[in-house]
Amino acid sequence: MQKIVTPGGETLVVLPLSDYERLLDAADIAVASKVRGDIAAGRDEMVPAALVTRLLAGENPVRVWRRHRGLTGRALAASAGIGAAYLSEIETGRKEGSLAVMKRLAEVLSVDLDDLV
Repeated sequence: MQKIVTPGGETLVVLPLSDYERLLDAADIAVASKVRGDIAAGRDEMVPAALVTRLLAGENPVRVWRRHRGLTGRALAASAGIGAAYLSEIETGRKEGSLAVMKRLAEVLSVDLDDLV
């Protein structure tokens, strides 16, 4: 390792490529370990590629997540405290859904609000 001080006073470090690559590998392993821990603790989940494909294709996220969770429209609507017709309008894009309703849907579906909007 070699230290270099720039004219502006910043200290830079030069190290062998193999050392740099080991640092990158260690950082990648740490991130992967955190993700595995979050999944094991229930703070995160793995989702099937098919679900991601449907979302990327533009399908309504409420409907995609509802079906992924194995809920009927009536069950989700009841759990979120809304009418089944209102949920249908949200899922078909005829209505956007208020922020309060979208928050409740996200709660019931165990996803972040950002996953639905």
